[in-house]
Amino acid sequence: MNTPATPSLAGRAQRLSGFLADCHTRIESSQPLAPSGHLTRAAGLVMEAVGLKLAVGSTCTLLLPNGNSVEAEVVGFSGERLFLMPSQDVYGLTPGARVVPQDAPVAAPRIGGGTTPRRRAADRGKHVRVGVELLGRVLDGAGNPLDRLPVPNTGQMQPLYSRPINPLERAPIDKPLDVGVRAINALLTVGRGQRMGLFAASGMGKSVLLGMMARYTTADVTVVGLIGERGREVKEFIEQILGPEGMARSVVVAAPADTSPLMRLQGAAYATAVAEYFRDQGKNVLLIMDSLTRVAMAQREIALAIGEPPATKGYPPSVFTKLPALAERAGNGTAGGGSITAFYTVLTDGDDPTDPIGEAARAILDGHIVLSRQLAESGHYPAIDVETSISRALTSLVDAAQLENVRRLKSLYSRYQRSRDLINVGAYMAGSDPQLDQAIALMPRMEAFLRQDMRSREPLGSAIAQLHGLFNSSATNAKSQ
Repeated sequence: MNTPATPSLAGRAQRLSGFLADCHTRIESSQPLAPSGHLTRAAGLVMEAVGLKLAVGSTCTLLLPNGNSVEAEVVGFSGERLFLMPSQDVYGLTPGARVVPQDAPVAAPRIGGGTTPRRRAADRGKHVRVGVELLGRVLDGAGNPLDRLPVPNTGQMQPLYSRPINPLERAPIDKPLDVGVRAINALLTVGRGQRMGLFAASGMGKSVLLGMMARYTTADVTVVGLIGERGREVKEFIEQILGPEGMARSVVVAAPADTSPLMRLQGAAYATAVAEYFRDQGKNVLLIMDSLTRVAMAQREIALAIGEPPATKGYPPSVFTKLPALAERAGNGTAGGGSITAFYTVLTDGDDPTDPIGEAARAILDGHIVLSRQLAESGHYPAIDVETSISRALTSLVDAAQLENVRRLKSLYSRYQRSRDLINVGAYMAGSDPQLDQAIALMPRMEAFLRQDMRSREPLGSAIAQLHGLFNSSATNAKSQ
């Protein structure tokens, strides 16, 4: 009578053993309940939350009563209170809204589970999408598409704020980069991995100049960061200035002026992260960021909102820490790798000594190109002021003959500009100053050399040859006379 019951008991025991094994597996892979907090205050740009202990830079989700959610980032704390900065509109937010961290909680240690190496702070921060699939796309500061195309499925993620490169491991700047602009190629030769500042106020043609460099450069990839600009300018830059040819090998990250300051900061960091990815692939990247001043203003808004005191012209100290950290991410990689040649626009009118952002940018960049309002108003394009513009890497990129011709052109151009009023009123007598006489004779040819149509490209070799021909022909004419 016991014989038929034995298989039944064995089957039941086997099923029970399988059930217990499955429960054990599920318990091992489970995580503790996600912690959450709630909002206690929302005033201006900053919100306060309690009930959570998160690191600065962590990302949270604010759950709204209508079922929507708002993403925010921890920008500071005071005691048990966390200061949150939203990255989008907070319409519909109510007191006591639930705050849930997005970062995965750290798993509790388990016996026999081994040890997991601790990751660096830069790797534990926010990660963004990178990859060749981003070419030809327009994205916002969070990596979401603005061109109404599907979300790019890159399959690759990279930290938004990467590890700094050891300065001793960087390759030197010794190879020129052709940007397609005659005045820059010949007089302000830019090297691969150089970081240049473009100083100009509104209405001087800086966007058109940036578009020329983006279209005509010999770099493999162009990354454009439009930070704090008007939404209309973003569309015009993509369609009219950059064009289909330039857009095919470009990645555009746009964070217009109507976005939150946190999104503008993330847009600048995201554009730099994309450029770093292509540099790590061994490509020569041209990074254009318009503008560095808007990035500083976004950081100022955040810092003042959380109570950081202003130090210089209303700018808190964190602004002058953020700018070098952002600019130092560009440049050459290790020897034999890729490079990031960066152009940062700075909104200033000429050499304004009272502008703290302009002074800070001059100190941290490898040269600056200044646009003159007087030249722009006279129809001179590009309105580059060759007297005040300089490239700090010029001596490492050009030979002695080109360097001497650059010095001669700047000297003659400056001599003419200082005596322009005397020449115009007829007070100057020919023969009084031989150098000024030479400057007057060469001035029409120098102006023609410095002018260039926005629809034309001037290769690096041709620009240097025209510079040499400018003085060779003048010397020949002087001998014949």
